[in-house]
Amino acid sequence: MGVVLNIENGKREAASIKDLIDLTSADMGRVNKLILSKAGSDVEMIPEIANHLISSGGKRLRPMLTLASAQMFGYSGEGHVKLATSVEFMHTATLLHDDVVDESGMRRGKKTARMIWGNQASVLVGDFLLGQAFRMMVDVGSLEALDILSSAASIIAEGEVMQLAAAKNLETTEDEHFAVIKAKTAALFSAAAEVGPVIAQATRNDRAALRSYGMNLGLAFQLIDDALDYGGTSKDLGKNVGDDFREGKVTLPVILAYRRGTKAERSFWKRAIEDNVTDDALPEAAFG
Repeated sequence: MGVVLNIENGKREAASIKDLIDLTSADMGRVNKLILSKAGSDVEMIPEIANHLISSGGKRLRPMLTLASAQMFGYSGEGHVKLATSVEFMHTATLLHDDVVDESGMRRGKKTARMIWGNQASVLVGDFLLGQAFRMMVDVGSLEALDILSSAASIIAEGEVMQLAAAKNLETTEDEHFAVIKAKTAALFSAAAEVGPVIAQATRNDRAALRSYGMNLGLAFQLIDDALDYGGTSKDLGKNVGDDFREGKVTLPVILAYRRGTKAERSFWKRAIEDNVTDDALPEAAFG
């Protein structure tokens, strides 16, 4: 039962972010140094856990958006580096928290922090990174940037709770799902893109344009990630293929497959998602 097609067949060449990396490379070097500095603590477990995830890679696309958007409007101060680092710390904190909520075992090709140090330590170090992020925002001295990023933090939490409430609900609509990913993923992309022009004192129209760009980029990013869970590889994802499926997450591939499926296919999704039947045949059917 090939409910969701494998997207590896005929896959187009991946879009490159090389130009963005080149544009922000000097500032990203400063961000990386600040990340290591601000992740430090006299409490030994804190930098151990933080650096476990920070050192495991990731494109750091969100802080690059902050740096590039500030450059776009001629910003010449130091605040964009602190804000970019704050954005990355917010993202890292959400990953630590998400892995606990989702009971994930793998992140960026490595064991998750919760698998090594436990759930409690992972949550608390995530909280520490959020605290460090807000301290850096305050240092920048822009109340508007602080408002944008603190609002994003609240929205992200709301999105995660929305997703938790919608788990295993095959009646979830596309609009409801888009509301979830807009909050839990796209909100931080949007904030990351907006705070650059804010500290560069760009016009309201320019700020709105970057905010919209970040929001739509974040939506696209999450939709691709959701699709890769059913048709990608562990190398693409940096985590196990099928994690969303096994956790009962109702993402867009599931919503569309269930809505458009035959009676037999809809029965398959009910067994897999709602009834939590995870025998060996189900993943093969979903990913075939």
